[in-house]
Amino acid sequence: MTLGMREVESKRREWRDLKPNKDGTFLGHHSVPVIIGPKKRIFLIDHHHLCRALLEEGVNEVLVQTVQNLSWLKKEEFWEFMEIKRWVHPFDENGHRLEFKQLPKTIMAMVDDPYRALAGAARQNGAFAKEPTPFAEFAWANFLRARVKRNMVENDFESSLKLAKKLCQSSDARYLPGWCGIEE
Repeated sequence: MTLGMREVESKRREWRDLKPNKDGTFLGHHSVPVIIGPKKRIFLIDHHHLCRALLEEGVNEVLVQTVQNLSWLKKEEFWEFMEIKRWVHPFDENGHRLEFKQLPKTIMAMVDDPYRALAGAARQNGAFAKEPTPFAEFAWANFLRARVKRNMVENDFESSLKLAKKLCQSSDARYLPGWCGIEE
């Protein structure tokens, strides 16, 4: 449902900085994992930020890797399976759970969650380790959402990032995936 638009902007800059003859190599190393769902619709399960950035840069095709074909499932069974596998994260930009029918139909319809951007920046700055746990950065975003004022995140990102790094390494965050602080 959401993205960290700061991360999208970073990926857009990365794409623009590629030399023209390197863009094919880049795309060849970044296949997008997808699930084939009911009515043979394609559902991305990762690389949402990259895909949004590429779309905004005018790239309309990427390589995909089909993780599983679930086209034969009924819609309710499909969403139940997607949730069990942790291939879907039906939460809005305020951290509230929504119904699956409220999921955006396109990447371009996904909205900004500034806390997802803050969590991503905190991880990139060493506040916690990258983890294979699905939606780990959304868990960190929710942790930060309860501790950093939204006004600060939106109007003074550098100060909010400094605070986020401290909070992420505190013992209060020790339950989160990738935590690398010191237990008190």
